[in-house]
Amino acid sequence: MRLFWVLCLLSVRVFGQIPCSFEQEMQKQGLLEVRAHIPEVLVELKYATTDNFMGKDVYGCLKHAFLQPEVVEKLKRAQAHLAKAHPGFRLLIYDAARPLSKQWELWNTLTKYPPSERQKYVADPREHSIHNYGSAIDLTVADASGKPLDMGTPYDFFGELAYPSREKELLASGKLSQKAYQNRLILRDAMVSAGFMRIEFEWWHFNAFSRSEAKRRYQVVR
Repeated sequence: MRLFWVLCLLSVRVFGQIPCSFEQEMQKQGLLEVRAHIPEVLVELKYATTDNFMGKDVYGCLKHAFLQPEVVEKLKRAQAHLAKAHPGFRLLIYDAARPLSKQWELWNTLTKYPPSERQKYVADPREHSIHNYGSAIDLTVADASGKPLDMGTPYDFFGELAYPSREKELLASGKLSQKAYQNRLILRDAMVSAGFMRIEFEWWHFNAFSRSEAKRRYQVVR
């Protein structure tokens, strides 16, 4: 323990900050920091800001996006596909590997929803989220200037307007614009082409593996 704090103090003197325990633990478990391997990808972890449904910084020192190596490879293919189809466009990550303790914090915030409804937006931490295995990612597409494309709703919008499963109906009713719909297809095309799976309730969320497969392959990120 004493050695740990000595190293922390040295880090502060050299780099100006204490190493993040969450990021250190993910590295120990073999997860990779995304931008070190895919520098074209942008990262803005929303739960490390106040721009999220909780209105506060949940992640603290966790500022970098981490994923399992196999997931990073898939994401690399997705970015390459996007850049080829739409030169200048880049993937912008809003969330990646999520410590289980943070999963509980998100879950416990949505108390106005019953558990059956809550699970549409935040996985029950007792069952674990695929994020908790470094195998899910929340993201959007940014243009050449780094500005996110219009997707019809903000990130973490709780409602049918964010549901991929309702897009055709929402488009027909005029609630979802044609431009936002096309932008969602751009994101989905890039991710699905690389082997990611979409989900029913969030246009921004993609899984690299099923929950059972993620549990079989990896340990929970704590």
